[in-house]
Amino acid sequence: MQTKLKLLAGALLMLFSVQLSAQQKAPAQVWSQQKAKAWYAQHQWLVGSDFIPSTAINQLEMWQADSFDPKTIDKELGYAQGIGMNVMRVFLHHLAWQQDPEGFKKRMDQYLAISSKHGIQTMFVFFDDCWNKVPKTGKQPEPKPGIHNSGWMQDPGQPASDNAANFPALEKYVKDVLKRFATDKRILLWDLYNEPGNSDKGDKSLPLLKSVFKWARAINPSQPISAGVWSWKLENLNAYQVANSDIITYHDYSPEPEHLKTVQFLKMIGRPLICTEYMARPRNSLFSTVLPMLKKENVGAINWGFVSGKTNTIYAWDTPMPDGSEPKLWFHDIFHKDGTPYKPEETQLIKSLTNRGK
Repeated sequence: MQTKLKLLAGALLMLFSVQLSAQQKAPAQVWSQQKAKAWYAQHQWLVGSDFIPSTAINQLEMWQADSFDPKTIDKELGYAQGIGMNVMRVFLHHLAWQQDPEGFKKRMDQYLAISSKHGIQTMFVFFDDCWNKVPKTGKQPEPKPGIHNSGWMQDPGQPASDNAANFPALEKYVKDVLKRFATDKRILLWDLYNEPGNSDKGDKSLPLLKSVFKWARAINPSQPISAGVWSWKLENLNAYQVANSDIITYHDYSPEPEHLKTVQFLKMIGRPLICTEYMARPRNSLFSTVLPMLKKENVGAINWGFVSGKTNTIYAWDTPMPDGSEPKLWFHDIFHKDGTPYKPEETQLIKSLTNRGK
C-alpha cells in the first residue's frame, strides 16, 4: 500500500506539471477529468477481451498479408457478440506496418469493419514489452507444445525498445496509423504501450513511453489515449502513465478482494477506469467474482484470452506442459475453436451481466 500511495502522490504532482506545461506550450494536452468522465458516460458498460484469432500465434501472424484471416476473425467476434461483449483489445506490430504501410492500414480497416458489424469497438495497442525479444517478419514459428505465448513478440523488441536510433521510424509508424484513424468512431481508445518495463527492462522503457505519448499528442486523435499500469514496483513508469493518460487503464490478476482495493485506490485519481487484463483461473482471478465487482464499480472489464488457439494461453505463464496435454484448469480463454464455451456457467454469467441473456 505504501508503494501505491507513493505512486498516487507522484502521479498527481506530475499530472499538475504536465497539464500546466501543456497549457503553456501545446494545443493538445491530457484530457480534463470532466472531458474524460463525459466520454466514459457516453458508453454502455465496457466489457470484452484481449483478442487475437485462434489461427495466429502473435501480432505479426495476425496482421501480415499472407496470414491475415478475416474469416476466422468474423467467426470469433461473432462468439463475442453472442455473449454481449462490446470491446476488444487488439495488438498491432510496427514490423507489419513497415512491410506495407498502406496494406497494413487497409487490413486494420477491414478488421474494424468486421468488429463494427458485431457491435464491437476496438482498443488498439502499439508497443509491447512482453515475451520474445526479437520479432521478425515472414512466416512465424509454430507453437511450442504446452508453453504459454511461445511465439508472442515484443514490439519493437529487446534491446530495440531502448535504442533511440529506432525512434524516428517508430514515430512515422505511430503517426501514420493515428492520422488514418484519428476520428474513427469504431476505435474506442489507443493503448500506447503494453506493460512498459516488463522483461526486466524497468525504467529503460521510459524514453520510448514518453516519446509515444508525445507522438500521439501531436496527432491529437479524437479517441482517448492511455498506457496501463501493471506493476506497483515500477514507480517512475507508473507515475508517468497515470499522469499522461486520458483514461486510467490497468492490469490486475489478483483475486476479487485485492482487485477491489486496486480499483478503490485508482479511483482517487478521479478518472474513469478500464481494466485491460484480468482473469487467470488458477490465481483465483475469476469471472464469477471479479466481473460482477467491476460492473458494480463501473469499471470497464477486458479479460486476457478469448478463443483457445495458437497462443497457448490455456497454459499458465510459469507452468509449461511440454507434452501439450490440456490442463485440468485453463489459465485463460473462454471458448474452444468451434465456439463451445470452456465453462458454460462463465458465458452465461457474462450474458447476464451484459443483458445479452434477456
